[in-house]
Amino acid sequence: MSVKLNFEDSFALGKKEYKYCSIDKASQKYGRELFRMPYTLKILVENLLRNTKGDSLDAAIGSILSWIKTEGKSEKEISYKPGRVLMQDFTGVPAIVDLAAMRDAMKDLKGNPRKINPQIPVDLVIDHSVQVNHYGAKTAFKQNVAVEFSHNRERYEFLKWGQESFENFRVIPPGTGICHQVNLEYLAQVVLVTKEQDGKFLAFPDTVIGTDSHTTMINGLGVLGWGVGGIEAEAAMLGEQISMVIPEVIGFKITGKLREGVTATDLVLSITNMLRKEGVVGKFVEFYGDGLGHLSLPDRATIANMSPEYGATCAFFPIDQETIRFLEATGRKKENIELVEQYAKKQSLWHNNNETEIVFSHKIELDASTIEPCIAGPKRPQDIIPLAKAQKSFREFMVDIGPINDKNNQEMHHGDVVIAAITSCTNTSNPDVMMAAGLVAKRAVEKGMSVPSWVKTSLAPGSKVVSEYLNKSGLQVYLDQLGFNLVGYGCTTCIGNSGPLKPEVSGEIKKRNLVVASVLSGNRNFEGRIHPLVSANYLASPPLVVIYALAGSMDIDIVRDPVGKDKHGKDVFLKDLWPSNQDIRQYVGKFLSRKMFVDKYKEVFSGDEEWRAIKTAKTSTYEWNKKSTYIQDPPYFAGMSRVPGKIDDVVRARILCMFGDSITTDHISPAGDIDSRSPSGQYLSAHNVADVNFNSYGARRGNHEVMMRGTFANIRIKNEIIPGKVGGVTIHHPTGKEMSIYDAAMLYKKSATPLVVIAGKEYGSGSSRDWAAKGPKLLGVRVVIAESFERIHRSNLIGMGIMPLAFIGNDNRKTLNLTGGEIIDILGFDSFVLGKNLICNITYGSANHVIASEPGQLGMTKKDVVEIELKPLVYTQAELEYLKNNGVLNYVLRRMLG
Repeated sequence: MSVKLNFEDSFALGKKEYKYCSIDKASQKYGRELFRMPYTLKILVENLLRNTKGDSLDAAIGSILSWIKTEGKSEKEISYKPGRVLMQDFTGVPAIVDLAAMRDAMKDLKGNPRKINPQIPVDLVIDHSVQVNHYGAKTAFKQNVAVEFSHNRERYEFLKWGQESFENFRVIPPGTGICHQVNLEYLAQVVLVTKEQDGKFLAFPDTVIGTDSHTTMINGLGVLGWGVGGIEAEAAMLGEQISMVIPEVIGFKITGKLREGVTATDLVLSITNMLRKEGVVGKFVEFYGDGLGHLSLPDRATIANMSPEYGATCAFFPIDQETIRFLEATGRKKENIELVEQYAKKQSLWHNNNETEIVFSHKIELDASTIEPCIAGPKRPQDIIPLAKAQKSFREFMVDIGPINDKNNQEMHHGDVVIAAITSCTNTSNPDVMMAAGLVAKRAVEKGMSVPSWVKTSLAPGSKVVSEYLNKSGLQVYLDQLGFNLVGYGCTTCIGNSGPLKPEVSGEIKKRNLVVASVLSGNRNFEGRIHPLVSANYLASPPLVVIYALAGSMDIDIVRDPVGKDKHGKDVFLKDLWPSNQDIRQYVGKFLSRKMFVDKYKEVFSGDEEWRAIKTAKTSTYEWNKKSTYIQDPPYFAGMSRVPGKIDDVVRARILCMFGDSITTDHISPAGDIDSRSPSGQYLSAHNVADVNFNSYGARRGNHEVMMRGTFANIRIKNEIIPGKVGGVTIHHPTGKEMSIYDAAMLYKKSATPLVVIAGKEYGSGSSRDWAAKGPKLLGVRVVIAESFERIHRSNLIGMGIMPLAFIGNDNRKTLNLTGGEIIDILGFDSFVLGKNLICNITYGSANHVIASEPGQLGMTKKDVVEIELKPLVYTQAELEYLKNNGVLNYVLRRMLG
């Protein structure tokens, strides 16, 4: 018989009986206040009812209820066990590498390696590897796929081994779609079901964590999910519950509806700007209001997708009739759809416009009818620009460059758009904006317009369904004629896989030091991300991407100036190309069908012939190839014992690098191309890899040798230890020599010198990139001291045994006059408890000064040492245990060893 559930109840549906942990029954013990919870917290309540027992459950529910009493604020922690894990290949490959390494470590420590297995379902979608090497031709897709397989076969063979050798692990092959769209259209069930030993079925909310920050997209479907670091995901896969402080929940009321000509992209960019100003880092956002009735589910998914860009843990839309309509439209089974509706209503998870009863930590409101067409850039997704002011904004960006030249003939100038990409999970999941892009292309082609020669155009949809409706509607033909041919099903340009520009274009940019632009329908435009030669990067809706491709420049008033000329030499304006909302609705209604989803996802795990041809053996441990430059056995468990040691104080540490505000994970652990002159490039060259086969940092994440050399190697990172210089360089202070950050770290490692990283605000924003924590760990970084941290990166640092420390009060690198040459001592680790600050002694002196054990010796005086306090950003007992064990993987391994 199965174990009796807490507050068990059941209902019949067809011939099946479903049991569940009833929030209604729980309220009879704990109080009706449970129904005043936001929907997101109700889901966490159910999770606690199902996964927590006895007194621990009473304490956890008590913590939730105290959140109500304190008006949506709490410092108490609860545990959370997600229903499944979603991965993409860039972050998924190193996670599976780590599991393979854990199996080796388990074997070395005389344990059973087969114990290392995912305990909950894990899906990995290969979507990050395809690059836009070929474009603007019918053969582009096949050519890019061929290059992808030739570059990534080692990784794919490894993933196939993982699929064969690990339980609960599935791989969706390349060329299928972007993980978040596949999740939205197919994988997510909204309500999950497991069959119990008594023959009954247990129903519970579908919840997910993902190793990609845009996992949040699924919240548009009423599925609670967010991105975590690969390290945290691995712990959850191995049965660890996630410890979390009960978050603030911001109630976001949407009223009204979007005006004619305004897209969901305009709405989400405006919301991103609004919530960044509001300050929602680490908080839940929950949408409500009559405006929800005017948002399609793809519109909601677009908003939920960009949660990382405004810093929220998630942005949730509750289950309602639109959820049911979408499930039906995307081919979900009738029984599952009926289950979703019944379960949601029985658990008070069905949206019923009763938000006046719900307690939120804070409320904000937006009238959708006030949203204007806009873009965002040139360096951050929250920096929105009304479309009518786009040219002015670009010229302000150019103010330090000098005058902008007038256009003449085909010669390139500042402001030219050299990349126009319809790409990423954010917008290609939305039929309205994709059809709109096709309709813009149709009108442009019919007028005889073309795209300037310097613009690299590409189309990378989020799923094969998009290609199906664009082809069936006849709109793909027009997109093709403008160069927006299919290049692959993956993230492409949005993650830096934009591929090379034409040699004559890149040559002109370099020769004349041109400031050129990209326009993409993605969610990320951080500095140095899209392409190393492109300084200004703008986010826009898919139809606007087509418009800017036709214009070929950011230096025009896109609203008032001609976009181009027709075949008769007559000026063509934006208004001449833009489709009406009615035209868009007609195309979507006529050419998008349920059958498309059923057909395209029928063999989602099969892959093409090349994928099926990969053969692997099922083994308990992986046979590492020491010559591989893609997959290597990481050193995280080298010399590990069964019992953890104590946390040592940080003594006589050096500052490896010092940064300003908004250092992203792209800065810390870059994506995109590998420069042959960089430490990573030199490593690959030394291993006889030709430059043309370097691939990308993302594809090489299974090799720690490449990734640790790429840490802090971004070409645009600014290390304040060397003012005025750009790139991954620093000063090795004992010698006073300038060198790469990697080389300096290796010299410090030889002398057993611990390292510190200093930074400003929002350290680690951007992608949930585990290598942004793994890389510093392997370089010898013990602590990062910053004014503030982004949520996922803080968690990742702890997961790798690196302590995140925050400056207190007015202290920061500037007020303390830090130059990078100081000696840092951080004391109190051995007696550290949650909530306790640590003492930091900063010893000032020349870079070559020998520091004695006591201030005052060797010519120093007491005043050369300044003592400050630092706040450890360690919030839960579980996080403290991870630090004590030198990381979460070591902790889990020791737990499994008993």
